[in-house]
Amino acid sequence: MQVTTVGLDLAKNVFQIHGITDCGEVAFNRALRRAQVLTFFERLGPCLIGIEACSTSHYWARELIRLGHEVKLIPPIYVKPYVKRGKSDVADAAAICEAVTRPTMRFVEVKTPDQQAILALHRTRDLGRHAQPAPGPSATLRISAAPWPPL
Repeated sequence: MQVTTVGLDLAKNVFQIHGITDCGEVAFNRALRRAQVLTFFERLGPCLIGIEACSTSHYWARELIRLGHEVKLIPPIYVKPYVKRGKSDVADAAAICEAVTRPTMRFVEVKTPDQQAILALHRTRDLGRHAQPAPGPSATLRISAAPWPPL
């Protein structure tokens, strides 16, 4: 039987994958190191891959689309209701695999590197806007009017 849907849970070094067949049976549920991910999906036939949306998921989505897979990014808040047991990478990968097949699920568009760069620039500007403001003229006046200590 052919694998039709895969849930991919991203991490720093070890990624968890959960695959199901067209009749809903679990085909695999295993961990892959970062260097093994692309070679694994090269050998796998074209299928639907669900990934929890984050900044690195856009990179992996682009790479998997190049290999001929259909990739959908899901906001983490929409994956959480599908987690059946405690929070773990195995449970997250299974939940992503379940969530990506839902007909009413909302997905995130895969962004290009240029789009991600622009978003990073906007977020950096927002950080600067919410930082502690510089002292205004009244604070400067108070500082300059303060008496100097005697010599």
